[in-house]
Formats: sequence, C-alpha cells, structure tokens
Amino acid sequence: MNSPGPHPRVDGAAWAPPLILGPSLGTSLAVWEPQVPALARHHRVIRWDLPGHGSAPASLIPAGGATIADLGRLVLNLADSLSIDRFAYAGISLGGAIGSWLAVHHPERVDSLALVCSSARFGEPRAWHERAALVRKEGTEQLAGGAAGRWFTPGFTGGAALVEDQRAADPDAYAACCDALASFDLRADLHRITAPTLVIAGREDRATPPTHARELADGIPGAALTEIAGAAHLAGVEQPEHVTAALLGHLPGSTGATVRRAVLGDAHVERATDRATRFTAPFQDFITRYAWGEIWTRPGLDRRTRSCVTLTALVAGGHHEELAMHVRAALRNGLTPDEIGEVLLQTAVYCGVPAANAAFAIADRTLREEEN
Repeated sequence: MNSPGPHPRVDGAAWAPPLILGPSLGTSLAVWEPQVPALARHHRVIRWDLPGHGSAPASLIPAGGATIADLGRLVLNLADSLSIDRFAYAGISLGGAIGSWLAVHHPERVDSLALVCSSARFGEPRAWHERAALVRKEGTEQLAGGAAGRWFTPGFTGGAALVEDQRAADPDAYAACCDALASFDLRADLHRITAPTLVIAGREDRATPPTHARELADGIPGAALTEIAGAAHLAGVEQPEHVTAALLGHLPGSTGATVRRAVLGDAHVERATDRATRFTAPFQDFITRYAWGEIWTRPGLDRRTRSCVTLTALVAGGHHEELAMHVRAALRNGLTPDEIGEVLLQTAVYCGVPAANAAFAIADRTLREEEN
C-alpha cells in the first residue's frame, strides 16, 4: 500500500499550503469538483480516490480486508510521496471518518480538519456487512440505481456522473470499504482531536443525519458546526456555494487570500502568486496571512477608510511602486476619483508638496487607465 492511487489530482500552486480532500464511499475525487476552483486559489489541493474507485486500483485493499486505519495510512503514504509533512484535511462521509482517524492517531500531521456529512459511527455494523455481502454477490448496480435518492434531496437533477462512479466501482473494494465502516467507532476518542475542526451537515441528510454532526461537534473540543439547508448527503454537490464558503472561512490562510483578491483583484494576485518562487513564497504567505488576514479583516475600520490610510502611508513613505496598485484598490473599495484626490491633497499638507506632486501624477495616470 504505497499510495492511494496512481494518479492523485493536484490543483493550485506548489508552494501553497497543502489541503487533502477525501471522497465519500461510491464516488470518485470528482465529488469535490465544485469546490476545487475556489480552494485551489489558496491551497495546493490534493484529491485522491478510494481503492477500487475512480482511477485507484482495487489492489490497494489488503488481502484480509480494510479498516479505516488502513485507509488512513494510504493518505499518509500519499502525503509522504508528495513530501508533505503537515496538511489541512477535509473529507466527505467515509472520507471524513478517515480524517477523524488521522486527527486522533497522527495529530502531528493534521493542521486543520473539516468533516462534511460524516459521523463518528455510521450506524449498526450489521447493515454495512449486509451491504458488503450484496455487492460482492450482485455488484454495485442495485446500489447505483438508488444512489440519487440517498445522496440528494428530491428534485435535484445533478450528480449523474457520480452515480456512474458508483456503478463503475470495483465490487470487492467497495465491499471492503463497507466492512471498514462497519467496524468504525470513534466516539470515545473524539476528545483527542486537537486540530481546529469544522463539521458540516446537510439538514436533509438521511445517511448521516444532523444528529451525527452534532455528536461530532459536541465531542471534538472547540469544533464549529454548520448546517446546510436544502442539502442531503452530498451537500457540497447540491449546495456548492454554501459548502465552499464554510470551508474557506475555516481553512487557515483562506480569509487573508480572499480579502487580498477582493481588494487588489484576481489578476494582480494571480500574477503575484504565479511569479512566486521557493525563495519568495514565504513572503507571499506572510503578507497574505498578516496584512490581509490579520489587519485588513479587523472590524475597527471599513475598507474605504483603510484605503485612505494606505494611500497616505504610501505617499509618506515614497512607495510609488505600490501607489498605483492601491489607487485601483481604493476604487474597488468604493472611493471615487474625487475622494482619492482629497486624500492626496491632505498628504500635501502633512507629507510634503513634492511627495504629493509625485502621487498626483501616478494617481492621474492610473485613473485614466481605469477609465479606458
């Protein structure tokens, strides 16, 4: 068991903080597709398939069957193969159980944890063993026929490709994952999870009802709970925007990156991150976390006022290379050209006429460019 599959999918900058995403039983790594574009802006996103699902071979299942611990070790092997020491982890259902196991038994590896429509115990073992026996005998076709009803609320028309993923899953590997869920019970160990944890529940989830999510949140010290309305078991597919927003608010580094993009614009931030090297990446991470995540997100001043202060400071310091960028940011934060002019007039009194003269020239050129 050297890796979770021959082709784990990696998105995002190589220097960004790693985020490993675990899938649910019967799906492939495509179950995370709605979240990847937003998550990959701030993280190196690594997705993987369960054994016998998607591109992962069924041979990754040990000869004697699988446990959640076995699946968890696959994740550790994957991280090691990518030279990742510590990582954020988010998992759906079975993928969440794997994340919980990692957070309990390998806390030194898990920086943060998000459990989506998951549980500390997935019901009575007998039901899982019966499902495993059915699949070994008849394959996954019968389960795939009812998958939409288990995964989504009535009337939801998306998710057909995921149903096909279940239909294509290797029966023996799928059954082994069922047996792993049958033996899983982490309720007595939830208090050992020290990673910052977010629990997300679909309010109409029948597979892992909100009561399961509340048990997780109550048992994990300091855990936050978000319930998504209008969502069943695959909440991230059915209500992608709400699940994505919850994850971005929880994952370290996301808040600063989001504000930075909102103020400076996607194009500027993407140019900065694309130009980042191994040498400059720590500085990019620093300003994202500290300037944009700690200062620009404070509630004491609104963004308009922060733009006024920033323009003044740049004029006073003679930082002309930054001034044009923050003139554009001031427009994005709601200042008018006339208000920007008033700020620069104020700097003429307190920062000096030569400094203000240079600032007016830069601002005038920038505002003309923005008009065009």
